[in-house]
Amino acid sequence: MDANGKSIALAALRNDTLRNAAVGVALAVGVVGVAAPGMFTGMAGFLAERGVHPHAPNLALIAAAPPAVRIHLTAAVTSLIIGIALMARVKGTNLHKVLGWTWVAAMGVTAVSSLFIRQLNHGHFSFIHLLSGWAIVGLPGAVYAIKRGNVRGHRRAMTAMFVGGLLIAGLFALIPGRLLWTVFLG
Repeated sequence: MDANGKSIALAALRNDTLRNAAVGVALAVGVVGVAAPGMFTGMAGFLAERGVHPHAPNLALIAAAPPAVRIHLTAAVTSLIIGIALMARVKGTNLHKVLGWTWVAAMGVTAVSSLFIRQLNHGHFSFIHLLSGWAIVGLPGAVYAIKRGNVRGHRRAMTAMFVGGLLIAGLFALIPGRLLWTVFLG
């Protein structure tokens, strides 16, 4: 087997491990849900006591948001969906490369558009904009790494941007008072 075949086999093994972990988590949640159903129904009461009322998404709020917010949200959701697909699939294939370039473009739009969203800090940048700067600098660095054959550096940079720039920043988007909080929970 050549080096490329070996790296594809190792990537497939990592993907199997990732899938197995996801199945394990889903089974654990299912077991807890069956074994302790009151835990989930009790959560609704717990949230309601704190003024949190989950509801169907109010998409009219997104439609009424400024263009920068709508562009940012569209690019972030696109990045999230493509990123999940990239994490779950074999690396190094032509599909990975096409999706990867699309992800880089969507993440770039996500990062740059966030620079125009400053309503929460009275027109100034906030600490979350550091993630935008990190993505703006990190995306070209990660592409440069893979072009130079540095697979490990590329993987680490892209995974870090996916986790930090999408998942962690996405959690900040659900802080009370922010648009996504209001769309889903407020």
